Amino acid sequence: MKLKTSLNGKTYEFKSIADVLAKANEPKSADRFQGIAAETASERVAAKIVLSEMTVEELTEHPTLPYETDEVTRVNLDGLNRPMYERFKSKTIGELREWVLDHRTTSEELGRAGRAFTGEVVAAVAKLMSTLDLVYGASKIHRPTKCVTEIGLPGTLSYRLQANSPTDDVQGILIGVMEGLTYGSGDACLGINPVTDDPETTRRIADGLWKLVVKNSIPTQITVLSHITTQMESVRQGAPLSMFFQSIAGTQEANDNFGVNRALLEEAYALAREKCTGLGPNLLYFETGQGSEASIGADGGVDEMTLEARTYGFGRYFNPFMVNNVSGFIGPETLYDGKEMIRANLEDHFMGKLIGLPMGMAPCYTNHTSITQDDQEMATALLAMAGANYYMGVPVGDDVMLSYQDTSFHDDATLRELTHRLPAPEFHRWMMKMDLMDENGILTARAGDGSIFLK
Repeated sequence: MKLKTSLNGKTYEFKSIADVLAKANEPKSADRFQGIAAETASERVAAKIVLSEMTVEELTEHPTLPYETDEVTRVNLDGLNRPMYERFKSKTIGELREWVLDHRTTSEELGRAGRAFTGEVVAAVAKLMSTLDLVYGASKIHRPTKCVTEIGLPGTLSYRLQANSPTDDVQGILIGVMEGLTYGSGDACLGINPVTDDPETTRRIADGLWKLVVKNSIPTQITVLSHITTQMESVRQGAPLSMFFQSIAGTQEANDNFGVNRALLEEAYALAREKCTGLGPNLLYFETGQGSEASIGADGGVDEMTLEARTYGFGRYFNPFMVNNVSGFIGPETLYDGKEMIRANLEDHFMGKLIGLPMGMAPCYTNHTSITQDDQEMATALLAMAGANYYMGVPVGDDVMLSYQDTSFHDDATLRELTHRLPAPEFHRWMMKMDLMDENGILTARAGDGSIFLK
């Protein structure tokens, strides 16, 4: 395995695959903070050259964290389709990039190939791509899933309706949900982040959402984003959740910090099949984001982009209904400014789609970063071109509980109109029945009037 190259008369030699992956990464503040980033642009280019000449097999057989000591590595490798891996293992990363971007490579071929790759492989491919490469490559991949309803179909664009309350006030949550529904948000799910992580609060919020859904025959999913063990206990007590949610990460140490592992997720999936209101087969919802491992000192010396891709290899094993990325949420210690946030979002969406996940995106930011609303909207537009399955729908784009900025109900409607995409089919039919949207996906004059649900 070659770990050095000459560039402009200078020889660059790298210590390991992890070192090559880190130094081939585009500039990221977490990599600089960890002391693993390329020191010069020339060193970054040299690392990309070395990476391009490595094979899929070399990156697969030499993971950045050992199989014996890291569960995320084991799940990445255990989740491979071995016959498909055999087809691709001799390709170099440069050749794999060319295959993905070749206009003759079909969506069906890309869809089947996902289980041939670990996180390290898809991260390596993305590190060799430009912005337009990432947009084009992801746009060719479709990953539909079904829980109660089906999202991610070609020609559709969905939204998670996130009307949080800083006091877990159910009536306040429902007022926000009602408004969002009239704009066509909520076909991915009605997803509320509770302030208090206990089964009673989770059930109280879920019950309020369920009554609204049943009364108005709304075809969607219900989730309350407490810890997965809290949700499981709440469902055992009768909470009408459609699926289970959990944040996951790219190292075992980080997942231990999150209180999650493979066995727990397998237990949750079995419970969801038995007691959740979603019929599946996709009954889990994961949230991820570059930098979570570095932010808690659980990165193992691996760069944040590669760790994010390893997270996707872990999540793929559980066949989730939804995955959304919140790179930009943590702060400047992981992604310093808008340029880094935009790049990270495009990388994450592409890597998740390629490895086999139904990727939604939350191109978001907190107010203590050097990220602006313009940066956020540029990321949103590029990700829409890239074919993101869904986004968030937050009242006026400002989450009053989590204190961060994300896509608003108005942004959601605008994105659908710009991209000529419709809500999920069942939800679109419901919107037309409610006289909120026409057959072409254009909102009617009733949009924005949440009081229609109170009459």
